[in-house]
Amino acid sequence: MTELGAGGRLRSFRASSHECKRRDGRDMVEQDGFGDLLAARAAYTRAGWYALQQPLPGAVVDRLCGSVAHISGQDRPEVVFEDGSRVVRALHGCHRFDAACAALTRLPQFVALAETLLGGPVYVYQFKVNLKQPFEGRAWPWHQDFAFWLREDGMPTPNAVNIAVFLDEVHTGNGPLTVIPGSHRLGLLDVDTAPRSPGGRDWRRHVSADLEYTVAAERVAALAEDLGRYVAVGGRGTCFAFHPSIVHASSNNESADRRAILLITYNAVGNAPSSPTRPAFLVDRDTTPLTADSGFSW
Repeated sequence: MTELGAGGRLRSFRASSHECKRRDGRDMVEQDGFGDLLAARAAYTRAGWYALQQPLPGAVVDRLCGSVAHISGQDRPEVVFEDGSRVVRALHGCHRFDAACAALTRLPQFVALAETLLGGPVYVYQFKVNLKQPFEGRAWPWHQDFAFWLREDGMPTPNAVNIAVFLDEVHTGNGPLTVIPGSHRLGLLDVDTAPRSPGGRDWRRHVSADLEYTVAAERVAALAEDLGRYVAVGGRGTCFAFHPSIVHASSNNESADRRAILLITYNAVGNAPSSPTRPAFLVDRDTTPLTADSGFSW
């Protein structure tokens, strides 16, 4: 993890190490498995960001990478390409048809953390794998996820959480995720907060490098000066959680190394949109509360 603190001071550390705490004492806490979930919730509430200490085992990551490779070669709408090419940019809704991806969403440590952070039963709102292919993976502009979920789907509140898993080693050259810690407390920025009328829009604007809802560069610069920023780097299997309203982005992949990050969005069951219109592989309609299950044979 690389930190740019207030005033532009750059600090580096890895997301899977015991150094994953802001060195100025502000808001960055790790948790190992079930650990102190109440402390995790307090830290997440303050920072909008929470790193798990223990990475997923290599066998789990290997199995997930196999699923990603298999799905990437299929001709199906869940496979999204970089604009104007056949370079795979993302896979969506994989938990709906792939056994390993479905099993991942039920890992006890993920379900327990999501239920603690959200205050009750959860379901999978969205599942995706964002891929940045060597030298070709394009950036994700500065944005807040809740802008899309509110405006396009009618999600009532940001009472959801993203849990990210690194399927590859992520370093500063292959397009790491950068977040502005604490920015989730500011609400939505540069976006109309009224839900839009359903239908008639191209959902591809929500998954391409040309995002529909973004945060202006000038505002991001001011936020980073005030709050600092984290650049998430780490080894395969690194896991962390982040808030739907946190301001975040990622850069182009300028290296020879692929960067794949799997993201599960857990939503509180009571926070489900009433009538989403985007495809089910972007907004899952099954709001059945998840039951933790560790019995899958990885």
